[in-house]
Amino acid sequence: MKFYKQKIKGIYLIEPEPIQDSRGMYRRHFCQKEFKDHSIDFQVAQANIVENKHRYTIRGFHFQKPPFGEGKILSCIKGAAYDIVLDLNPKSPTYLQWIGFRLDDKNRNSLYIPPSCTHAILTLEDNTIIHYYTSEFYSPKAERGIRYNDPYFNFKWPHQPKIISEKDKNHPDFNP
Repeated sequence: MKFYKQKIKGIYLIEPEPIQDSRGMYRRHFCQKEFKDHSIDFQVAQANIVENKHRYTIRGFHFQKPPFGEGKILSCIKGAAYDIVLDLNPKSPTYLQWIGFRLDDKNRNSLYIPPSCTHAILTLEDNTIIHYYTSEFYSPKAERGIRYNDPYFNFKWPHQPKIISEKDKNHPDFNP
């Protein structure tokens, strides 16, 4: 795997190095040693799969407040999605800045998101499937969210979201 540091500290775009032959393809999706070689101490607590029926479905921004913050490693294994990651670390020089990534089943890239960040995903195709690992167990009492269209951030989505949960529509305006 090739790890590419991003402008927000701790975020990596991860490019697989697939091996192909007449049977098909093999690629490593997670290797604790390779992550440690890039100073990422990631212990898998959960593995989740999100199946999205329709394009332009949005999920997020979801995060858990400390000490339950979750690091995530995510990949789009079918279809395509646009992921925006937002820095929530008040000690970071990029605090409250965001960066966007296209993940799809063609580029096969993964994204590492540290516990100090949150993210949201917009599907770009019908039947998009996202697989992700988390470094912490889900804690409903620690869960928080930021609205996908919060005016404070001026997020730039590649398409207007059409399918949005009531929870995600109703996060209050961000107040720094």
